[in-house]
Amino acid sequence: MKGLDVATQLKADGSQFLQQEFQEVLSRWNRERLSPTFPEDMSASRFDNDRHMLRLEMGFLEELRREVMVEAREAPTDPDRFIAWFENLEASGPGQHDRLFPWLAEQADRDELRWFLSQEAAGEAGFDDLVAMTQVKLPARAKLELARNYWDEMGRGNAKGMHGPMLGQLVDTLDLDTRIENTAWESLALANAMTAMASLRCYAWHSVGALGVIELTAPDRSAYTARGLKRVGLSGSERRYFDLHAVLDIKHSREWNDEAIYPLVAEDPRRATAMAEGALIRLRCGERCFERYRAHFGLA
Repeated sequence: MKGLDVATQLKADGSQFLQQEFQEVLSRWNRERLSPTFPEDMSASRFDNDRHMLRLEMGFLEELRREVMVEAREAPTDPDRFIAWFENLEASGPGQHDRLFPWLAEQADRDELRWFLSQEAAGEAGFDDLVAMTQVKLPARAKLELARNYWDEMGRGNAKGMHGPMLGQLVDTLDLDTRIENTAWESLALANAMTAMASLRCYAWHSVGALGVIELTAPDRSAYTARGLKRVGLSGSERRYFDLHAVLDIKHSREWNDEAIYPLVAEDPRRATAMAEGALIRLRCGERCFERYRAHFGLA
């Protein structure tokens, strides 16, 4: 990264970031630093640790960027052509239409679905919070679109309609194990990457792309997951989180592309490349998760 050396150390056996120990440490730090607290809870040692972890977090994100930079540079910077490129990620992006999801819908038993959902819930960074962090100081038109999206995530002011608690209800219903130490590093890495892009302002445009590609690609996976949950006996209210996202995110994606991505790229074409990187980082992290899940189920 220009102007900042974020390298830390090299590991003989590969990345220091794409492994269990680091992702667990980063996950616990994210949980701690984003939780509300008091001034007296900040100490010199905690400040030093935050500075150390920020450096590592940026090193992690820069490694993910290096994986996708070449492909991202191929994305057009004209807004109309960029939207076409972006929307094509639903069909051809990394991890799309993975065979894991038809299997979950048609064959996975209750315990297999529970394990999968434990990984997914533990790796959920909180879409509402990610949108809230990303929208800070955005241009007005894009900011308004993120506000509308956030309001939907908040159940439009109705606690029963809030998306986060819907997922929490499913966690309780199925007694899912979402402890960090029992979560695959791939799932932790996905959440940590999304948190990094949303919280670090130098990756704000990356976050817009990453959040947009979630809206673009989630409906298909959500529909398969909802079918699997219905097949093993969950009620409509219990699987509501996935039923809702199978439908609502289609509308969200269209509006995100029209009202956030398009005007932002039209205003500054450089943002297209950053959004492309963010989208590809999110998809590549998801692809790693699906590969790990298939290996766990013997489907690799």
